[in-house]
Amino acid sequence: MNAAFEEKARFNMIEQQIRPWDVLDPSTLELLENIPREAFVPESHRTLAYADIGIPLAHDQVMMHPIVEARMLQALGLDKSDNVLEIGTGSGYVTSMLAAASSHVTSVDIFPDFISEAGQRLEKHNIKNVTLECGDASQGWNSHDTFDAIVITGSVPSLPERYANLLNRGGRIFAIIGEPPVMHATLLRLTEDGNLISEPLFETELPALINATKPSLFVF
Repeated sequence: MNAAFEEKARFNMIEQQIRPWDVLDPSTLELLENIPREAFVPESHRTLAYADIGIPLAHDQVMMHPIVEARMLQALGLDKSDNVLEIGTGSGYVTSMLAAASSHVTSVDIFPDFISEAGQRLEKHNIKNVTLECGDASQGWNSHDTFDAIVITGSVPSLPERYANLLNRGGRIFAIIGEPPVMHATLLRLTEDGNLISEPLFETELPALINATKPSLFVF
């Protein structure tokens, strides 16, 4: 796939998929325009980098549809001062956009090969404000840091409480919550008085986060 084809495919994705789904935030559109999705897609699916599909990865994982990635970024409204935790590095594409929009990203994946390959892609594109960690974060993540935003790139039947414990006041979590056939992309925000407010965004489906179980629940 040559550069002109990739540029045209990226333009079409934004104009025909992203904007019609009410993603109009200029900073989000700029991220989608500037970061080459094809560079983070397995070579066997590179021609489909901008298609409205969940591109398969190893270990029965998938990249989220571009429209879901776009709605996620718009909902989070990241700031250049934000410290971000990503659960599920995958190909590193979402990681790269989070990094471009924030101060620092800590990205965790259970699969060492995902971490290794994503690290190579990020380095190739001179993305340096990312720390990659390998481990099981299905029930939360042991960290001395707290975060302004947490992104969970696999679905969870319900949200483990430990994620919210990592949030700064005013922080937000993007998660796809539920089980097939009913899952909702959800934005959760921690208020200044410590309450977690939930806002359902849209229905979608995504493979479950590895080892995700039903822990003690928040009541929304």
